[in-house]
Amino acid sequence: MRKLYVAACCYAGLGLLAGLFYREMTRDHPGVDTQLSVMHTHLLALGLLMMLALMALEATLHFSGSKVFTWFFVVYNAGLLLTVSMMVWHGLLQVAGAPESPAIAGVAGLGHILLTGGIILLLVALGQPVRRHLEQRAAADS
Repeated sequence: MRKLYVAACCYAGLGLLAGLFYREMTRDHPGVDTQLSVMHTHLLALGLLMMLALMALEATLHFSGSKVFTWFFVVYNAGLLLTVSMMVWHGLLQVAGAPESPAIAGVAGLGHILLTGGIILLLVALGQPVRRHLEQRAAADS
């Protein structure tokens, strides 16, 4: 649970800093739509809120000790950080008016693939604890 808490705190800080970064970087470029505008939301929703939701699930299901959960945690966080890093890079190019590179989209796509893999690993990690929890409830009800 501590890993989830630390990750939630880190994503909260990064999300808030991303909002400030967006505001400061685009201050002199009003009306320019950039990837920087969605960085804040991605970090808070996919980072902070996801980790807080997992903390609540962990309190009930106790699934964070499994190897599959460890793989989820690494893969998901790598995917989110890679995706957000490409948003920063792409957004800075947009603010500067520089030409965009298809390589950015490719690397961002890899980040999204890692996020997808992480979600699949999370669902696998939750499978057995959910079944165990349902069996315990059924036994308690009988």
